[in-house]
Amino acid sequence: MRSYDAMHPGYGWASNKGYGSAGHLEALRRLGPTPLHRRSFAPVAQLELL
Repeated sequence: MRSYDAMHPGYGWASNKGYGSAGHLEALRRLGPTPLHRRSFAPVAQLELL
């Protein structure tokens, strides 16, 4: 996850343990999904509908 954090700063990947933390969800809203985000993850799927 640390290498993903370097590739996609702002999402908190280095401290993300596989759950939707408040900071990570806010980054998703602010920055949008990356190629690393599962499209089946509800917050990502909802963003892609907008």
